[in-house]
Amino acid sequence: MFFERPETGELAVLVHIDFGHEAQREDPREFEELVLSAGGDPVAFVMGQRKLPTPRFFVGTGKLEEIRQAVAVHEAEVVIFNHQLSPSQERNIEAELQCRVLDRTGLILDIFAQRARTHEGKLQVELAQLHHMSTRLIRGWTHLERQKGGIGLRGPGETQLESDRRLLRERIKYINGRLSKVQKQREQGRRARSRADIPTVSLVGYTNAGKSTLFNYITKSEVYAADQLFATLDPTMRRIDVQGAGATILADTVGFIRHLPHRLVTAFKATLEEAASADLLVHVIDAATEERLANIEQVEAVLTEIDADNILRLEVYNKIDLIDGMAPRIDRDDKGVPERVWLSAKTGEGVELLFEALSELLAGDLLHQTISLPPEFSRLRARLYETSSVLAERYDDSGNIEIEVRMPRFELLKLLSAEKINPTSLGIAMPVEEWEQ
Repeated sequence: MFFERPETGELAVLVHIDFGHEAQREDPREFEELVLSAGGDPVAFVMGQRKLPTPRFFVGTGKLEEIRQAVAVHEAEVVIFNHQLSPSQERNIEAELQCRVLDRTGLILDIFAQRARTHEGKLQVELAQLHHMSTRLIRGWTHLERQKGGIGLRGPGETQLESDRRLLRERIKYINGRLSKVQKQREQGRRARSRADIPTVSLVGYTNAGKSTLFNYITKSEVYAADQLFATLDPTMRRIDVQGAGATILADTVGFIRHLPHRLVTAFKATLEEAASADLLVHVIDAATEERLANIEQVEAVLTEIDADNILRLEVYNKIDLIDGMAPRIDRDDKGVPERVWLSAKTGEGVELLFEALSELLAGDLLHQTISLPPEFSRLRARLYETSSVLAERYDDSGNIEIEVRMPRFELLKLLSAEKINPTSLGIAMPVEEWEQ
C-alpha cells in the first residue's frame, strides 16, 4: 500500500517561497535534489517572497494562478511545496489546481519509503506515513454514511471517515508493538556489547555527506552509497579492529536534514538510539559544500533532540578531493586530543589518520610498553593478540617472550585479572589500589 510507485519519473512543479525568516528558510537547491531523489522530474520552479503564508492557499492568489499555468503548460502530475502545508491548505490547493499536491514532509516520507530495505525500516516509514495521513483523511464514500439521516439511512453505524480513523489507529497500535520488540532487541544487543566492553562508534551527519562511502571503505562492505539525499536509511553495523581499543562496532546511520519532520525522528527512535548510545560519534561533514556550517548546526540540533549531544565527538571533514590544495590532516585541541580529521572517503586519503584518531579517543589511558612473558603465560599472549594490541615480539635468551603492547590500561588490567596474574610481576607500573579493585 505504502511502497507502490510509478516506474517513470512524475512531472513535478516545484514551489519555493522565501518568507525572510532564517529559522524557516529552506534551501531551493536541496529541495530540487530531494525531488530528484524521489524520482520526480522537475519541469518548473515557481519562486516568490511573502511576509506570511495565507491561511487558505499558503500562497497568494496571484502566485496560485502562476502555479496553475505552470501545471497546464507542462501537464504536470504533482505540485510539490518546499514547506510544510496544513491538511486544509493541501486540500484547498488540490481543489484549485486539480492535481496532486505534496509538501516537504510528504516528499521526505516518499523518499524514505523508497529507501527502506529491512522489515524494521519499512515499519518505521509506514508508522510515520500513517501519522501523516491521519491528519489528511477526507470525508469519502458519503453514500455509506448512516449517521446523516434520511430515508433508509437512519440507524446505528459509523461514517467512512470514522472507519478510516479506526483502521489507522489499529494499524498504528500494531506497528508500535512490533517496533517496541525491535527496540528491546536492540537494547539487548547494546547490553551484550557493553558487558563485553566492545565500544561502539556511530557515523552521523547531514544527508549525502559521505557516511556510507566512508563506512564501505573502512569495513570493505557494500552498503548502498550514491550521490543523492537519503541514500542510506536502514542502520548497518560491522566489526572493525582499532589499535589499542581492539574490536569495535561501527554503525552507519540515517542522514539528517534541515527541518527533519518530528514524526520521522519519533518513528526512527529505535534506529537513532544506536547513535544516542554510542561511545563515540563520528560526525561526517561535507567539506566541499557551501552549506557546511548550516548543515553542522542542523545535525547538532537533531543530536540534542535525541539526547546525544553530550557524547564524545570527532568531526570528519570528508570530500577533500573536491578542494584544491587540501591535504589529509588531524586537527587537535590545546591538549593534543584529536578534534577533526580531514580525509576523502572516495579516494581513501587520510583514512589511516581517522584510525589514528579513533585509537587515541577510544583507548583512553593508553599503555605502550614491552613486557616479558614466561612460557607458561602463552594463553595471555594469545589473548593479547585477540585484542589486536601486539605491535611486536621477540624471544630473549631465557626463552621468555618480550612482547610490545599498546592498549588501554583498564583492558590490560581486565585480562590480567582473568588470568589471575599480578601486573607488578610483569614489571607493569600500576597502583596497588587499582589492582585490588
